[in-house]
Parts: sequence; structure tokens; C-alpha cells
Amino acid sequence: MKRATWKRLLLGEFSWARVLRSALLIYGCLLVYALVWSNRIIFQPQPATYRALPELTRLRAPDGHSIPVVACMAPGAEYAVLYCHANAVDLGQIRDILQEYQARGVSAFSFEYRGYGVATGRPTTHNACRDAETVYRYLTAQHGIRPDRIILHGRSVGGGPALYVARKHPVAGVIAQSTFVSAFRVMTHVPLAPFDRFRNLARIAHVDAPVLVMHGRADTTIPPWHGETLYKRAREPKMSRWFQGIGHDDLPWAVEDEYWATIDEFLAMVSQHDSNGHPERSRGISTPR
Repeated sequence: MKRATWKRLLLGEFSWARVLRSALLIYGCLLVYALVWSNRIIFQPQPATYRALPELTRLRAPDGHSIPVVACMAPGAEYAVLYCHANAVDLGQIRDILQEYQARGVSAFSFEYRGYGVATGRPTTHNACRDAETVYRYLTAQHGIRPDRIILHGRSVGGGPALYVARKHPVAGVIAQSTFVSAFRVMTHVPLAPFDRFRNLARIAHVDAPVLVMHGRADTTIPPWHGETLYKRAREPKMSRWFQGIGHDDLPWAVEDEYWATIDEFLAMVSQHDSNGHPERSRGISTPR
């Protein structure tokens, strides 16, 4: 049998309508895959690094789920940080961050995503955002911390729940560290689906508080254009810090002095904005390395 005959039997007659139908079928399959499996791709919990922590308490979510929370209180603190941690780590691995805030006179809190550390359940973008909101309400109701004294700090995937809370509730400031414009665009760069996860770019535009964006210039996991785009969309007052030669997992450990000096500068900016009642000029700073 001739080659053309085999080709016609296996592939059918060529037509642009056939090509279009095939393209739509492939696109539809990709949308279904993204819808069903995206949470498993976004969240990748590792085996717990702890069984118990001295500062650990548990909150009850509206759906009955137990939320592990760590609190590092600083007596007389003017501000409190709600830290939303990155992927593939748990509370046992970020206590040093909370304790450094504490040493700087800032109370620091963090919580576990479902399926991480000693938390049960399955992590999803919806659950992470709602649990962050529950912890925010816990800070205001149980600890008596005023909303305008709470700073949201989201690292990597933690930028999603941090900006979700900051978009819905009053806060003193937001730190977006090594995070993305949206979860799907980490893979596709441009929007390809009618839906997405963690729409950070849309949310940061509505945050009515000082914003700090930090990103490593050598970040290949979440390339720095994500941070640059978020910074451009954020309202005044805002501040940026771009760390030269620093990858996704290097902050803050590779440049601790510069990193915490940036945090101190941002805290001063938040305090001045609060006392003056008007925004400062934005500042974009690049740290050589």
C-alpha cells in the first residue's frame, strides 16, 4: 500500500477545520488537567520536620479543620508579622525567621498549610487563603492586635494567601518575597486559561498599604520578571529590593545582613506612612553581589 494511502487511513484527510478541532481538543485536555491537578503541583508538602514546638497552638477553622500556629511574641511590639511560608517547608524550618522578627521587636506569627508539618487535610489554594484569613482574625480577636498593625509577609507560594488577606482586610503593610503574578503563569508566562490560581497581580493593585517586593535576580524557579511586574502594579507607597546573583532558595540565608536591613527599612517606611498619613516616594534598590 502506498505511503499516501497509509497516511490518509491513519491521519485522515488534511483540513484546517480538522487542525482547529484537534487544537481545541488538546487545549480542553490541558484545561481539565490544570483544573484537576494544579493544587497537587502548586503544593508539595514534605515529611514533617517536627512533632511539637514550644510556641505551637491550634486554631479551629470554620470547616472544623485544625490550623497549627506558631507565635513568637515581642513584648511591647508596635507591629506583628503574619508570615505565610514557602512550598516544601514547614513551621519547624522557618522558626528562625520568626525569631529574627521577634529579636527586632516585632511579634511574628505563622501557620501551617493543610498537609504540611503536623497539619492534616489536603492543601489547596482555597484552603490556604481561608486559613490565612482565620489566623488574621485570630490576631485581631484573641491577641487584640489592630488591623493597621499587622504586616503580611508572603514568601514564594506564600505570596498567594498573603495578598489574598491584604486585598480583603486592612493591614499595615505587605512583603511579597520571591513570589509570582499568578500560579499558572510561572509555567506559561502569559495567561492561557480562563481561570488561574493565586491571582497576585490582580490583588496587589488593590492593597491600600505600603508594599515591599523582594526578589533574587538569579531566581530560575520564579523568574524576577514576576517581582518586577508585581512592583509596577502595586500602589504607592512601595519599595523594592533586587538581590543580584541570588536564586530562589537563597533568601535570606545568602544575604542575611542586606535582607534584614531591607526589612528594617520597610518597617521604618510603614511607621512613617502611618504617622504621616500619606505615602512616601517609591524606592527601587538593587543589592550588588
